[in-house]
Amino acid sequence: MPELPVTLDMPGKVADFLRSTELERRGRGYTLRVTAVAAVHHRFLARCQPLDGGPGTPVVPAQRKARREYENRVSTLAPTGP
Repeated sequence: MPELPVTLDMPGKVADFLRSTELERRGRGYTLRVTAVAAVHHRFLARCQPLDGGPGTPVVPAQRKARREYENRVSTLAPTGP
């Protein structure tokens, strides 16, 4: 049975970082509604890990907060395979 898509709101700062699509700007604090299977949301989250900072990577508090908000939303989904 195929996995059903899930709709989550992705903070704009996370969407900007991923640059996976041309976004219609809605001003400060916008969100992007993304409908995808859980595995895709988990991959998006993994790709935006640099927003949390690391060696040689500057941290922008607003971006870190946005990534964590998205992480909280993704964490409510059933875990995907390895």
